[in-house]
Formats: sequence, C-alpha cells, structure tokens
Amino acid sequence: MLTATLLAASLLLGQINGPSEDPAGGTAVYPLWAKGAVPQTAGDSRFDRPQLTHYAPGNGKANGAAVVICPGGGYGALATNHEGKQVAEYFAQLGVQAFVLQYRIVQKERPGPLGTAPLLDAQRAIRLVRSLAGKLQLDVKRVGLLGFSAGGHLASTAGTHFDAGNADGDEIEKQSCRPDFLMLAYPVISTNKSITHGGSLRNLLGDKPTADELAYFSNEKHVTKDTPPTFLFHTDEDTAVPPENSALFYLARKKSKVPAELHIYEKGKHGVGLGTDPQWTGNSPNAAYTADWGAHLAKWLTAHKLLEPNVK
Repeated sequence: MLTATLLAASLLLGQINGPSEDPAGGTAVYPLWAKGAVPQTAGDSRFDRPQLTHYAPGNGKANGAAVVICPGGGYGALATNHEGKQVAEYFAQLGVQAFVLQYRIVQKERPGPLGTAPLLDAQRAIRLVRSLAGKLQLDVKRVGLLGFSAGGHLASTAGTHFDAGNADGDEIEKQSCRPDFLMLAYPVISTNKSITHGGSLRNLLGDKPTADELAYFSNEKHVTKDTPPTFLFHTDEDTAVPPENSALFYLARKKSKVPAELHIYEKGKHGVGLGTDPQWTGNSPNAAYTADWGAHLAKWLTAHKLLEPNVK
C-alpha cells in the first residue's frame, strides 16, 4: 500500500495504478533479469522484478522499429493503462514493436530511495529489446525510448546516461543501452527545486540528496552531441511538472546541435496520456486540445525515417 504522502503525489499526477505481474496485457512478458539476478533489490517482492510487456503489430505490419515505454507515476506508481497499454497499442498500429516497462518504484515492499535502480531497469530494457532482434525481426538501430512524467525523467536519464555494452556481461549486457530516438511527454527533467516534481525526486533520492546526486539526475546538464534525437510534448497549464522542464532540455539540445522538436500546448493538464481518453483529459471545453500530439509524433517519426519498412 502507498503511504499517505506517496498516494497524494500519485493522485496529483493522475497516476493511481500499481504494477502487477502483467501490468498492461500484451502478447508476451519478458523479465529483465533471471530470478535472483536483479541488481539493487530490496527484497523479492513483485516490485523488485522489473519486466517488459510486449505489444506486437498485426501480421505483416511490423516495420522493424521498436519502442520501450516508461509510464509515469512519480516513481511511486505506474500508469500502465493510459501511459502504457494505450500508447503501446498506438505504436503497434504504426507498425512499431512496443514494450511497456515495469520499472522499480517505491512501495511498502520496496522502500526508497530508489537511486539508480530504475535507470538500470531502463538500460537493461533497451539491451533486452536489441537482444530480441533476431526473434522479432527488429532493426537494432531503430530502438527508441518514450517516457511520461516521472517516466519521462527515467527516459531522459537513460537518454543521457548510456554505454555501448559490456563485453564481459551476458548476451543482453553486451548490447548498447543507448536509445536511437527519444520521446518525452510532460517529463520531469531537472532536479532544480523551482521546477522539479518534489514527490518524484524524493522517491528517487530521498529527503537529503547530495549535490552530486542532484547533478547526476538533472538531465538537462548531460546533453551532448551523442544524445539521441528527441521529440518533446508539454502543456503550459501543467502545474504538476512545469513546462520549463521540457524547455530546458530542448535548449540544451540546441546548444549541442542535437535534433529536437518541442510542442508546448497552451491548454491541457498534466497526465493526459495520448490526449484522447476523457478519463484523463477531463470534460472541460479544452479537454481535446492536446488530442493531436500523437499525430505530430508520428510525423516526426516519419521525418526521421523511423517508420519505414525494414529493408533486409
């Protein structure tokens, strides 16, 4: 059960789903590590068994691209429906192999702070997808990462902290964990207390993070020429995670000459997912204001030739 503080943070963000053994349906579930081999565990509960849930395109529609999806939830819950399942199904319609990531979060059975455990999960997830290239006919040079809210912080962390693989590791660890493209929806980016999300930061680093920890997880500070091309979506009305987070990341990319596209909508609240589900957009006159951001994302993917059929 979530503590009162964590529950309040989750409700604020519109993320109220806890992870389950199979959090988002799908066609297959892939544990990231074998039982007993998960690093940085706090026990053996299901909250310390990160996994991927696979959504496959229909027969003949797969184009070779893949995406790992990180739902939001303040690092204390996982929005595995509107920021997981629904998004994975959207990508599958585009011909992209989609994988919803159940990463480590703070729960009673898995107390915080989390530290680098979620980052290890995201890195391992990218490696695992690449290791499945032969089985799923994937293009290892078209594996992307998408994150929402705190999941956007995780995705941007993995998009700025990566390696080319560990030659001494298992077959999965030998794969690169650098995403080829990055997509961030109303992400937490910075640890600057004036714009960060306090609940996410507390779950990740505790009540008294060090200066080094704050610097390491403030991802606008780690953009380089090797950071992958990025699509960013935010709203100006977002009071949970201010749009300055996306703006800072975009400006850092401009400075490093990394391709990026930023959409900040005037209307729309935090946690809208694809912007098409009234349960999360609400029923105000502006409820459908952000409903086309997924179409803009598809155009961006097309412009970067990420939706073209895989050429063997």
